[in-house]
Amino acid sequence: RLILVHYKVGGTGMDVRSKARTLPGPVDDPSKLPKWNFDGSSTGQATGDDSEVILCPQAIFKDPFRRGNNILVICDCYAPNGEPIPSNKRYNAARIFGHPDVKAEEPWYGIEQEYTLLQKDTNWPIGWPLGGYPGPQGPYYCAAGAEKSYGRDIVDAHYKACLYAGINIGGINAEVMPGQWEFQVGPSVGISAGDELWAARYILERITEIAGVVVSFDPKPIPGEWNGAGAHTNYSTKSMRSEGGYEVIKKAIQKLEARHMEHIAAYGEGNERRLTGRHETADINTFVWVRRGEPRRVGAGGPRHREGRQGLLRGPEAGVQHGSLRRHLHDRRDHHPLQG
Repeated sequence: RLILVHYKVGGTGMDVRSKARTLPGPVDDPSKLPKWNFDGSSTGQATGDDSEVILCPQAIFKDPFRRGNNILVICDCYAPNGEPIPSNKRYNAARIFGHPDVKAEEPWYGIEQEYTLLQKDTNWPIGWPLGGYPGPQGPYYCAAGAEKSYGRDIVDAHYKACLYAGINIGGINAEVMPGQWEFQVGPSVGISAGDELWAARYILERITEIAGVVVSFDPKPIPGEWNGAGAHTNYSTKSMRSEGGYEVIKKAIQKLEARHMEHIAAYGEGNERRLTGRHETADINTFVWVRRGEPRRVGAGGPRHREGRQGLLRGPEAGVQHGSLRRHLHDRRDHHPLQG
């Protein structure tokens, strides 16, 4: 027998909810897992007079907490009539990533998820003096040492748990603001990038729960002269990674620019507090791009990608993922097959 933990995105778009059940034996295919249900009125995803929401298993990860044959399963949510509920952004994302045009382009994503660790009773960053501030930013990025690096045990536990779960986690590092960290997911293909990101977030929530620490994805948890937290998204397609890919990237950037504010709206709430033009950000109202320094192999004609540094991804991953796909694969500004 094994324990199956269903988890899914809650009504806020950032909270992750879960419940567990027992199965008679191992399962490695989500289509062979049973559907389940929950009370959507308790999560802001249904009304009290019609509260049943159906959980449909979509992706399986090994359970790093119970280990053995136990599994974590990411689910999306449907009304009893089979229609996806409004907070189910994965449904349209799956349609888009299943489109033949998209499959042919093999979209890769590498997502750099920043977050801040907070003291549970004060909501103040760990390592900071209570009600006060540490020294100015500068010595904390990728730092080591008790006076500069706070929370590494949590970060390393999360890193190892993600590797055990089968998440394609690329690495971790301390960020510019003390108490802030980053993990990277990818490169992953298509919708698996979103599934892996949410799995990594869920595991991080569980580990910080054990540690008695709060994890925050708020874009600007501390006002003032401190960096915010985002989810920079590296993206490429087969065309971008092929000969002449730089020109393909430039065309995709032009399409993104045409709908800049539409995309900003999809990237999550609160970015206006972070994207001020200061603290290593651009202004939220201005679309800019730059060719960053490249490794020698890239400059010589090797693989390339586009990095979006405006996205926060506080809400479902589909916003930034299929936004980039739509703009890259289609010039038209009206409806087209990739629009959900």
